[in-house]
Amino acid sequence: MSLLSELINLNLSDSTEKIIAEYIWVGGSGMDIRSKGRTLSGPVSDPSKLPKWNYDGSSTGQAPGEDSEVILYPQAIFKDPFRRGNNILVICDTYTPGGEPIPTNKRAAAAKIFSHPDVVAEVPWYGLEQEYTLLQKDVKWPLGWPIGGYPGPQGPYYCGAGVDKAFGRDIVDAHYKACLYAGINISGINGEVMPGQWEFQVGPSVGISSGDELWAARYILERITEVAGVVLSFDPKPIQGDWNGAGAHTNYSTKSMRSEGGYEVIKKAIEKLGLRHKEHIAAYGEGNERRLTGRHETADINTFKWGVANRGASIRVGRDTEKEGKGYFEDRRPASNMDPYVVTSMIAETTILWKP
Repeated sequence: MSLLSELINLNLSDSTEKIIAEYIWVGGSGMDIRSKGRTLSGPVSDPSKLPKWNYDGSSTGQAPGEDSEVILYPQAIFKDPFRRGNNILVICDTYTPGGEPIPTNKRAAAAKIFSHPDVVAEVPWYGLEQEYTLLQKDVKWPLGWPIGGYPGPQGPYYCGAGVDKAFGRDIVDAHYKACLYAGINISGINGEVMPGQWEFQVGPSVGISSGDELWAARYILERITEVAGVVLSFDPKPIQGDWNGAGAHTNYSTKSMRSEGGYEVIKKAIEKLGLRHKEHIAAYGEGNERRLTGRHETADINTFKWGVANRGASIRVGRDTEKEGKGYFEDRRPASNMDPYVVTSMIAETTILWKP
């Protein structure tokens, strides 16, 4: 082992009670994940016990240079799979020095919806399916693809195994284990239809925690691909043509949907989602019109339809849910680059709070 590796893997608890907290936040584009580390005097497990911090918002597209200070509010803690020991990752949201959420802080508005008594009573569960594409660093072309060329057509790659079908599995498995170590409720992984594309699932998680966990999982994946020298893309249609896009299918249920008679509640919720289709599409990710074409397991972006076991629908209901008369449904419209705070809270608002 090299000296550099030895130093990176030093166990701080052998010599000090101090720990390192990596504060993580979403930058000005809405998809750039930023972070910086600080030393704390000892282990912390409650976010409210962590100090607030600040950063230069003019360097992240979130504040003007003449008034650049943005304040980080710690919201969720995860174990740090990179530094290990008692070191932590801290998911934060962003505020002005006066305590107002800045415009790119999507968590604050989501937290208001999730703290509404009617939403709290329904205990909303989410299962988020995050698709992503691994790209070769210098050419920005999918991992495993010949440079400037194309692999064989789709078919053998989905959940495939073999050197000519699965590209980047070491990154995927490293991410899977790192998320479990961190305490993220990651529930699975699989290879996707387009070669070089993969998916991980987070959940079931309740309310705002689903967004915290997905952002933490995205951050860990960014760090692992950084080490591997591979570019991580959340573009909803990274390759034009006869190739699947990348989405973030959102599985959802409420206490009423999971109870006897829940199927009728599900159908009413889907009806409400249809009435607000345009508003949801507008909030479901940039570039989604390139993905939602009516082909490659999608419904057309201008059409709302639902069905049982239909992967070409906007909303899919599982056969088990139909058979048991209760359960959950899947919103297949969100793009891979969606903000989970926006999507999860909007689904809750439309299906629980909104009165047509």
